[in-house]
Amino acid sequence: MTRSFMVSGKARPRGRFPHAKRAGDLVYVSGTSSRRPDNTFVGVEVDELGTTALDIRAQTAAVLDNIGDILADVGGSLADLVQVTAYLVNMNDFGGYNEVYAGYFDESGPTRTTVAVHQLPHPHLLIEIQAVAYLPEPPTTKEHA
Repeated sequence: MTRSFMVSGKARPRGRFPHAKRAGDLVYVSGTSSRRPDNTFVGVEVDELGTTALDIRAQTAAVLDNIGDILADVGGSLADLVQVTAYLVNMNDFGGYNEVYAGYFDESGPTRTTVAVHQLPHPHLLIEIQAVAYLPEPPTTKEHA
């Protein structure tokens, strides 16, 4: 049995898919960014002339916090992650991303793959992460007739 989850207080996905889906003891978290519910982004500053500054560290922390919030909604936490895939628009951001990531996880954390992509769904996004968590479902009791 599978169940899909939409988490209140989080930015709605930009398509018809859930924030997360449970399949047995695994919870799959859809690609998550630093987008807020009001469609602004953490780690983005635009001055009065339109010059944009993007901060990979702030975006990475926001993404991981958003994933933590999604997992909390289904009874888990970042400690339950077993695998993450991170998508960076620019591998020159790897150092800042890796630095922040190390503040959340150590070598006992989830397995990880990081890849560079041409672009993400908004030009202000530097990073998106999808994840898988192991959250055993409580045993169900079957009623006997």
